Amino acid sequence: MASPVTTHTAARRPLDVSHPLDGLRFGVAGPEALTRVVADHLRRLGARTHGEDAGAITLDGAGFVPVTAHTVWGAACSGLEDEATAQAATGLMAVHGRRHGAPRGLGVDYLATATGVLTVQGLLAGLIGQARGGGPAPRVSTTADRTGLLAVSQYLAAAGADEPEAVEPAPGGPPFTSVDGVLFELETLDPGAWAVFWRALEAPADAIRAGWRPFQFRYATACAPFPAVLHEVTRCHAWEGIRQAAALSGAEVCRLRTLAERAGEDDGADPWTLKALDPGHAATGPAPAPGRPLAGLTVLEAGRRIQAPLAAHLLGLLGARVIRIEPPGGDPLRGMPPACDGISARWLALNRGKEAVEIDIKSSEDRRRLRELAAEADVFLHNWAPGKAAELELDTEHLTRANPALVYAYTGGWADRLDDAPMGTDFMVQARTGVGEAVHPAGESPVPSLMTLLDVLGGLHGTEAVLAGLLLRERTGHGVRVDSSLLGAADTLLAPALHRAATGSDPRRAAGFRHPLPTSDGWIAPSDDCAVAAAAYDLRGMCTEEALHQLRSHGLTATAVTTDLSALPHDLRLSGSISRDAHGAPAVPDPWSFA
Repeated sequence: MASPVTTHTAARRPLDVSHPLDGLRFGVAGPEALTRVVADHLRRLGARTHGEDAGAITLDGAGFVPVTAHTVWGAACSGLEDEATAQAATGLMAVHGRRHGAPRGLGVDYLATATGVLTVQGLLAGLIGQARGGGPAPRVSTTADRTGLLAVSQYLAAAGADEPEAVEPAPGGPPFTSVDGVLFELETLDPGAWAVFWRALEAPADAIRAGWRPFQFRYATACAPFPAVLHEVTRCHAWEGIRQAAALSGAEVCRLRTLAERAGEDDGADPWTLKALDPGHAATGPAPAPGRPLAGLTVLEAGRRIQAPLAAHLLGLLGARVIRIEPPGGDPLRGMPPACDGISARWLALNRGKEAVEIDIKSSEDRRRLRELAAEADVFLHNWAPGKAAELELDTEHLTRANPALVYAYTGGWADRLDDAPMGTDFMVQARTGVGEAVHPAGESPVPSLMTLLDVLGGLHGTEAVLAGLLLRERTGHGVRVDSSLLGAADTLLAPALHRAATGSDPRRAAGFRHPLPTSDGWIAPSDDCAVAAAAYDLRGMCTEEALHQLRSHGLTATAVTTDLSALPHDLRLSGSISRDAHGAPAVPDPWSFA
């Protein structure tokens, strides 16, 4: 049956210009943990509920053929039945636990949250494909184990590289503690500022020198084994003196906030914003093929580090042509160790398959070239520092003059929602929003994870926002400005914990929550429902296989914890195969399947 929406014109109708799903209805079925975010985000995008659907998530109305989605934890008979077992199998426990020296589960439902965002992406992509003449939308499937592989893809790529890490992974890292008991996160991207900060606190010169490299690479390694004396130094200074040292140096510090504090200021804002601009005319082309709803569209990406590059990477997997803007000489992160075939394995995890154009954004002539590229693009995506786009005359108003149909996307840190916001990096946002408290159970000190949780989840929100913008453009004929942020990602992740805090309940999980159980040769993770019963067994004298048999014989669900990421390509529990790209770097499977 052909879709009733076959061209751009047929898809356009009057609707709420900030809600691309206005006039559509949805029904949700599936595990509550996996569908919580799906239902919440579909509502925020304008759809209204019509109850549960038998066995699938459905989205229909407004002339669209129904789009369906199915989401599960993992493959049948894989033993992956909930958040804990999925975290264990995909390597999240191993990466998050590096700073502790042993695997640890995240105290938040990270995979369920990210899988929900990916599911919404698949639904939006299906509607975009229809609106572009692609015929009835396919059935979208997502699994939490594929989400987990995407989340650890940079760490997996490094594990499969031709050379070792620049800094050997070992326990350690922030936060630091002042003499008056304030836990705080430190951030700087400048080795000079790092040195001035520590000299102001009278730290030993050799510790300052030795500490910079592991601190700099903590985004890559998920640990920061710098000299212990740096922790001792901060314990000799009051918080006010530490703040003064930061102000003097140009580094930034952020006190770790509690979930109760964050709940008290939470404004309930959407994790992204969409604003329709002036009418424009998007060029039409051939109808996209099933499973590649963005084929024929061009994304111009000026991203750095993780958040924007990941967002563009996912748009590329959905069929878009992605052109990456890099500085003269190329992105310096191409050389970040470890490498595969001479190119950073981590860089490949986020940027393989993209085209690249070198542009010096400080040059007026090169900025003119960038505007010319944007005039022919469908999406412009960046994560520059706040205010930089306006300073360079590359903000929405500048690029949409020549291309009114452009979807202009900004993936930032704070979305201008907090007056006292520090630098908008992953670990600072974790510290400021209470994520550091939420990821560890009661009885443990609040510690932001050194896994880049929010950069990844923020990238997923960026893709979701762009897809919502593209759908709004297809339905209205207007260009669209979309904004997403690490703060929005944190709010999505923390929503259950913030609700508990706001209602007077303990927002943190019980002591020992998602701590794997040691065996003689590894670790096992029981499911959340079986954790208390499983903890009654002493498994330390058994090998992992025997321990699993012991628990399963008593009706308990558990799985082995992946501790060596290089073993993931051979793990039969996983629902998708890990391949190698043209450079020999591990490449994880797409996070969606389109049937």
